[in-house]
Amino acid sequence: MDTKKNYITPEGLAKLKAEYHELMHVERPKLVEVVAWAASNGDRSENADYQYGKRRLREIDKRVHFLTKRIEDAEIVDPKQMKGNTVLFSATVTLVNEEGDELIYQIVGEDEFDPKNGKISWKSPVARALLGKKLGDEVRIVKPAGEEFVTIENIEFK
Repeated sequence: MDTKKNYITPEGLAKLKAEYHELMHVERPKLVEVVAWAASNGDRSENADYQYGKRRLREIDKRVHFLTKRIEDAEIVDPKQMKGNTVLFSATVTLVNEEGDELIYQIVGEDEFDPKNGKISWKSPVARALLGKKLGDEVRIVKPAGEEFVTIENIEFK
């Protein structure tokens, strides 16, 4: 996979677009009103509404710029259009470790990873170890706590 591309699932792209919309069409316009009102009150050096508002506007503008770039560079991979017995981006992979514990991960984009919900970035060490492997393969995963061996029990694209 090309490490410069912003691979993302349709769900992840929708979340980025929703955040962009919220910032640009809801939060920013309200904040501009507050800053304009605060600026009209005179001395801006001791005006907390003005100072905070300007700082927050800069934060929003930086985030909007970041989101715009990520959305423009997005390479959408829809798991519903994928199939096979090889671990690819967007796959949901069921693993069994040496203790017999079952682990389930979906390999997603950098902007949508959520380890608590089993979504891992395709650039993470676990995903990198899994990508390209096939159903039934034993995989060595190197983690900060040491290495772990897992077996791929199932590969789904959903």
